[in-house]
Amino acid sequence: MSPSAEVSETTPLLVDTEARTADEEPRAEPEDVEKPLPMGQILLLCYARLIDPIAFFSIFPFINKMINEQAGVPETDVGFYAGLIESLFSMTQMLVMIGYGRVADRIGRKPVLVFSLCGVSVASAMFGLSKTVWQMILFRCLAGAFAGSVVTIRAMITENSTAQTQAKAFSFFSFAGNMGIFLGPVIGGSLSEPTINYPSVFGHIGLFETYPYLLPTLVTGCFSASAAVLCTFFVRETLETKIKSSGPATPPMTTWEVIRAPGVAVVLFIISHVALIALGYTAIVPLFWFTSVDLGGLGFTPLQISFFLGLAGLSQALWLFPFPYLHRRYGTGGILRGCSYIWPVFMALNPIGNLMLKQGWTKTFWTLMPTVQVIGASVSLIFTAMQLALNDVAPSPNTLGTINAIFLTMNSGLRAVIPGVFSSIFAVGARTQVLGGEIIWVLIVSLALGFGVAVRYLPEKAEGKAKGRDAGTREE
Repeated sequence: MSPSAEVSETTPLLVDTEARTADEEPRAEPEDVEKPLPMGQILLLCYARLIDPIAFFSIFPFINKMINEQAGVPETDVGFYAGLIESLFSMTQMLVMIGYGRVADRIGRKPVLVFSLCGVSVASAMFGLSKTVWQMILFRCLAGAFAGSVVTIRAMITENSTAQTQAKAFSFFSFAGNMGIFLGPVIGGSLSEPTINYPSVFGHIGLFETYPYLLPTLVTGCFSASAAVLCTFFVRETLETKIKSSGPATPPMTTWEVIRAPGVAVVLFIISHVALIALGYTAIVPLFWFTSVDLGGLGFTPLQISFFLGLAGLSQALWLFPFPYLHRRYGTGGILRGCSYIWPVFMALNPIGNLMLKQGWTKTFWTLMPTVQVIGASVSLIFTAMQLALNDVAPSPNTLGTINAIFLTMNSGLRAVIPGVFSSIFAVGARTQVLGGEIIWVLIVSLALGFGVAVRYLPEKAEGKAKGRDAGTREE
């Protein structure tokens, strides 16, 4: 869902392996502890990080209307085609992720990053020219095919940081992702149909009358193009083998060798479990808020839904500020275990909110639920913590592209399937009124409890403890 620096800055995750004997335990060099983040590189990569969520979410405000009006699809069939377009986008990403990761580990991060940003720029801009469903599918899949930036930015953020600074670096990374999720719908919603919404500015431009959804896709494409230009001229390569010119290059590990490395499969399982819960929750919570109280929902108006979405997004962003301190104090494992206690409670409070409204406890509901959203948003720290666990368990820095690609491939596969499955289960519960329409929450709470069990098996090298936690502890 990242930057570079000079040799001294791009390889802070490595200690001097040449000076090590076979019997020596790897240790963090004292100078690495105080090595500051190259903030210029981090901020450039965070800007590039904005592009993927902007490109993904910017079409959400208008895609249904676009399918209905531009492609002439009956309103009753719009939902099917909208879901198909997004599922195929995720499926396309799933097919190319590992390829991008392997290439990034071979030829370097920067070429893959710039190439991908250029491709997303063109594909996103052209989406607004679609007049048929198949054109929409083509351009959306084309955007999915240029998914290399998602892989490389994560690797480059890691390679620009030390074990002591990666928590701070990935707080910026996660904050940028949240901003992209916010900006995407704003761009799509505010700039669609410009000749109608802004007639004094765009009313005389026939192109936007013929293609009423072209302006937001052009703006999205320009965002990506600007990121490509900035990365081309200012972002530095971080792949170790491309920075060091002397000595023979170590043959890259195969994908299967990376998966079989100590601790990798366990962390991949845990992070995929997290993605399963998050994707399921994200899919059903707008439905839950919209559905009437009698059917098991909260019966929110569109304005109330917007308020809760905004509150959740703002709270998630704010919780990232204390993350570096919490990570220094408790480590990756401590944060994950803390969130594992909160997550099931947070999920269970959703159906309890429905029960409050059914009982007529409206004032209690509106006093409690906004607070629940703010405190419950703290579980979003799981995502940043799991990224750090993935970094720490990587068998070597030169496999960061591959290991991130493996996870993102699994995530894309889940994203193509889980929203539809969870939404269907919610619909069945609302229609049959099994457990008062709350059967979906039984599933989600059970999965959240399962995360508490899974995190007990977190490998020691992924615990992220402050002492002796530099990337030099990675096997090479």
